[in-house]
Amino acid sequence: MGFQTKIINALLVVFMLSIMSCIRHRAAIQWPVYKADRSSSSYSPATQINRTNVGYLQMAWQFDPADAPAGVRYGKYECNPIVVDGIIYATSARRRVYAIEANTGMKIWSFDPFNGARGGGMCRGVTHWSNQDESRILFTADHFLYALEASSGKAILSFGQNGRVDLNENLGVNADSVWVKPTSPGIIYRDLIILGSEVSESYDAAPGHIRAYNVKTGEMEWIFHTIPQPGEFGYETWPPNAWTYTGGANNWGGMSLDIERGLVFAPLGSPTYDFYGANRKGANLFGNCLVALEAATGKRVWHFQSVHHDLWDYDLPAPPTLVSMQIDSSSRDLVSLTTKTGFLFLFDRETGESVFPIEEIPVPPAIVEGEESWPTQPFPTGPPPFSQQKLTESDLTDVSPEAREFVLERFQNLRSEGLYTPATAEGTIMLPGTRGGAEWGGSAYDPQTGLLYINANESPELLTLHKAGQQPAGRFSFYDYGSRYYKNYCASCHMDDLVGDISSPSLQDLKSRLAREETLEKIKKGAGRMPGFTLMTKNEEKAIIAFLYDESKDEIVPRSTRPESNKGYQNVTAYSSFNDQNGYPAIKQPWGTLNAYNVNTGKYEWQIPLGNYPEVQKSDDSHTGAENWGGPIVTAGGLVFIAATKDEKFRAFDKSNGQLLWETELAGGGYATPATYMHKGIQYVLISVTGTNENPSGTIRAFAVPKQYR
Repeated sequence: MGFQTKIINALLVVFMLSIMSCIRHRAAIQWPVYKADRSSSSYSPATQINRTNVGYLQMAWQFDPADAPAGVRYGKYECNPIVVDGIIYATSARRRVYAIEANTGMKIWSFDPFNGARGGGMCRGVTHWSNQDESRILFTADHFLYALEASSGKAILSFGQNGRVDLNENLGVNADSVWVKPTSPGIIYRDLIILGSEVSESYDAAPGHIRAYNVKTGEMEWIFHTIPQPGEFGYETWPPNAWTYTGGANNWGGMSLDIERGLVFAPLGSPTYDFYGANRKGANLFGNCLVALEAATGKRVWHFQSVHHDLWDYDLPAPPTLVSMQIDSSSRDLVSLTTKTGFLFLFDRETGESVFPIEEIPVPPAIVEGEESWPTQPFPTGPPPFSQQKLTESDLTDVSPEAREFVLERFQNLRSEGLYTPATAEGTIMLPGTRGGAEWGGSAYDPQTGLLYINANESPELLTLHKAGQQPAGRFSFYDYGSRYYKNYCASCHMDDLVGDISSPSLQDLKSRLAREETLEKIKKGAGRMPGFTLMTKNEEKAIIAFLYDESKDEIVPRSTRPESNKGYQNVTAYSSFNDQNGYPAIKQPWGTLNAYNVNTGKYEWQIPLGNYPEVQKSDDSHTGAENWGGPIVTAGGLVFIAATKDEKFRAFDKSNGQLLWETELAGGGYATPATYMHKGIQYVLISVTGTNENPSGTIRAFAVPKQYR
């Protein structure tokens, strides 16, 4: 072969490699499953947007469903859209389903499960299934599971009953007495959709059993009882027949799947009632457990209980992430579990063996009548927690002398003994709070580096138990009684003037929006982060309606010769933060963080504040951190994308060191986990944005780098 021929062949090789690289670069990269894939990695191999050009990122298009009925207040929008074959499938904040063009944001089709009615409810996305013949979108609305044609959005009438399955059925309880409303998408294994659920947080909640349905017919294929029945493993950890009256222990945060092993990993929530458990004495399996099940049959393989006899609503809030630990030249497959308590657990996928030893350590006892708290709780010896777990006087805010004095006076009258301190009637500080630590966004895992990214909150909350049925002494009207009840139990979230906030809707002018019966039903059943007030007496029910509807100001509450019956205690400050007089957390900054944990070394690489309130930051380069919802994603382009924070910013960080590389203001809160994909040679980053009073529907925003910077 001559020299010239060698040169030509070499040039041809270079040319072909260049073409192949270009093809790979322009190839479609999808986001076909909630949180990217069935391992819940929230990872994308896309590299077009990277450290060098992310600063040029700008909005490419916006999708506005405009589907909020007149007079409806905006709600938190948490959808993580999926992207399959150039089409985005997403739910809106009103829980309608949309198919959208991936490069333009133009609507292809929509489906309204409520047929024009008000509808709504939290929904984090949809599930896709396909075979050689067809492609389906499965999603939930209210207490139904629907199947749609992916191409047209039409209901598949052969699925279930006329296109839907009633999820209140097949739970072993009266379907008319409970409600089941899944908030996170199910996960696909072969021709099964495996589904968890959201249930009430109250004493009369439905059981949170995990079920698998046939994606073609809607028939239930198997059920795993999260509250064991006679003869089943774990039955002895409850009082006899507790399965007949106890609810919860539900998977509301989603699941992960090891396809090769055929294992589905489901994190479960607390049994109900969340904050008082006199009627459920025992450890309460499978409440607060990570359960590994055979995906084909629902058979338990192993489990781990993160909290025994939960009294703090310390649900396992997010899908575990499947990771691998590199040990010399070999690899060990693990499942990582983030928790509200700030602990990170790592387990062998097949056996459930913990990478780090777990110790049972004594915790403070309950002192409220009837309660028998569990004497110990599991503490992993590693990794160290990513959130603070006790509030002491030295930890109180230093935003200003006035703020510190305000919270100190209150702190001195509260019980604060650290993690797993049960509630009292006088008030107990809970840190982390019910929103974590980690919460529903979970973690993102980079298989290139072995880094796991977790966002977390540092927001103390208050627990205050009140015995239901105790009517205060004195002579007062129903309106005055309702005003007192509201200020004691509702104002911490809905505010003294009833205006509410992002997590708690306004209660002003209810007369024009909701019938009295509808309002009372919401109060008793609960909704969103509000627990159900199922223990209200008839006098309390009439009183709160009198106050909210501005009536019965002259009708005197009758005195009873004996207290009305009640079922026990209720946490009347549930989900309320311990704040200073200006609404900032009572703890020192940072109030929210982003953390990078190295699975291979067992150490944290970095931790940075996430979010900022400029008006109270200590210096120009010291962000305050902020309460955050939603989670991160990580890309091969060297970036971590996350919104989540109450300051309504969307940010990109260098995944190796946490350096902020880009941020933009959104039109509302970005309380969803982002998504990213490649389509027609362009990488897009999506985020669902919560609406405003002016535009309550919310929007989906897509960002891309201009052509000259790609």
